[in-house]
Amino acid sequence: MYRIVSRRMLTPVICMQEVEAPRLAASAQPGQFLIVRAEEKGERIPLTICDYDRDNGTVTIVTQIVGASSRIIASKMPGDFFMDVVGPLGQPSEFVNVPVGELAGRRYVFIAGGLGTAPVYPQARYLHQAGASVDIILGARNAELVIMEDQMRAVCDNLFICTDDGSKGEKGLVTGILKNLLDLGEHYDQAVAIGPMIMMKFVTLTAREYGLPLFVSLNTLMVDGTGMCGACRVTVGGKTRFACVEGPEFDAYQVDFDEAMRRQTMYKPQEAEADHKCKIGLH
Repeated sequence: MYRIVSRRMLTPVICMQEVEAPRLAASAQPGQFLIVRAEEKGERIPLTICDYDRDNGTVTIVTQIVGASSRIIASKMPGDFFMDVVGPLGQPSEFVNVPVGELAGRRYVFIAGGLGTAPVYPQARYLHQAGASVDIILGARNAELVIMEDQMRAVCDNLFICTDDGSKGEKGLVTGILKNLLDLGEHYDQAVAIGPMIMMKFVTLTAREYGLPLFVSLNTLMVDGTGMCGACRVTVGGKTRFACVEGPEFDAYQVDFDEAMRRQTMYKPQEAEADHKCKIGLH
């Protein structure tokens, strides 16, 4: 059993929880994820590790309520328990294997869309603490869905915010801000995009025009998180890869995004049915 230490609703549909998991916190690295099982008969849900505190033995997760299982996870209050929290899983971000001294002076730009802000945070913090220069482009549909703004400002050199409706920051898309920065002559050694699959596809198309090295995170494809279910299969460089065990981060220019987007729709009917039953049960 894993105790929830704190809980905060970042938006009406996005919940942040700090969970007591000392062994996981001791070994977690940026880019990795964990699996939560909220109840004994609950679904196993892969969630990116948003933060970890090795001293306090806690990890932080951010959950967007989109279906039955995420609704149950977000309903857990401080003092409640998750049945299981397993991890860390997946491969750490590529820069974790670079000697810290070599990261100083490198320039990184992160492009985060919606809930993709959560997994960007530990990566940006790691690089910022290592002396790298970090810019972050944060996009959301509207101001209400912009999350973790203060935390992001604390771990980057420049934060650029845009919303589809212009209610916060610039009106427009993350690709527009990235293009403007590159047109102004900004140079980055590496870019990382995390967010909705369609956003990452168009960030890839934009970055390709400038020859900008780019990684994307395919964490939204994962289901069981161990490679056994096969739901996270994706074609990368013409070969079948498993996002949960070989990723979740891959070279963006090698990813077949159209195939990945088709795979994301596989369980939509079952998710809708389960969420309807969950809403009734929680009343």
